[in-house]
Amino acid sequence: MSYLAKLKEMGYELEVVDLDGGRLMQAVRSGDHVYVSGQVSRWGDEEVLGKVGQDLTTEEGYRAAQLCALSILQAVHSIAGLDNVRQVVKVFGMVNVAPGFDDTPSVIHGCSELFIELFGDAGRHARSAIGLTVPLNWAVEIEAIIAVD
Repeated sequence: MSYLAKLKEMGYELEVVDLDGGRLMQAVRSGDHVYVSGQVSRWGDEEVLGKVGQDLTTEEGYRAAQLCALSILQAVHSIAGLDNVRQVVKVFGMVNVAPGFDDTPSVIHGCSELFIELFGDAGRHARSAIGLTVPLNWAVEIEAIIAVD
């Protein structure tokens, strides 16, 4: 089964979108790698704002990370085609945290587990999960490096 078909079975459909963000590109391809800029916790009509550990639970942060993952997939699909993914190489997750919240890995698992569910072993990746203040109060922002054919 293709990755696009599997993602559709998971309840999500991707579109090809314009990746030109003016001052920056949402993603660029260099050789067999796609470098995806930080994608925030917004997908379609769903968005998650706030600080995890204050405004949001860890579970709500997990969902926010899933929304970031979907935006990453859409960027990769737009530049290289989702079915051309060979390996998710690196994920860098940034969680908008309240003072004292330090379980950022549990939040970024939302992204990682979606990639593993979709791609299997090709979805396993190196990863960082840090806490900071995310611009414009987005709950999560994630960037990624994806190897493609």
